[in-house]
Amino acid sequence: MSMKMFRQFQKQMEKVQDELKAMTVEAKSGGGAITVVATGDQRVVSIDIDPSVVDPEDTEFLAEMVLVAVNDAMEQSQELAKSKLGGLTGGLKIPGLG
Repeated sequence: MSMKMFRQFQKQMEKVQDELKAMTVEAKSGGGAITVVATGDQRVVSIDIDPSVVDPEDTEFLAEMVLVAVNDAMEQSQELAKSKLGGLTGGLKIPGLG
């Protein structure tokens, strides 16, 4: 790969990474009681908890619902990144997206 091609690839990669930062995915758990929104670059930007599921006597269940939604959001975010970067990288393995 020539330097010129590498620079073009680098610019395209930066553009896709900027696009991913602006894109979001949403995951829910507990029948919609917990909503997690994450960006395409795997950052959780919000967690919404319906007050009706907050039981001071059973915080373990609440934590489990939050964990399920966060993990789902991260999986969706990683899939989004793979799909956006897949065409650009032509199947190259990229650390963190593997």
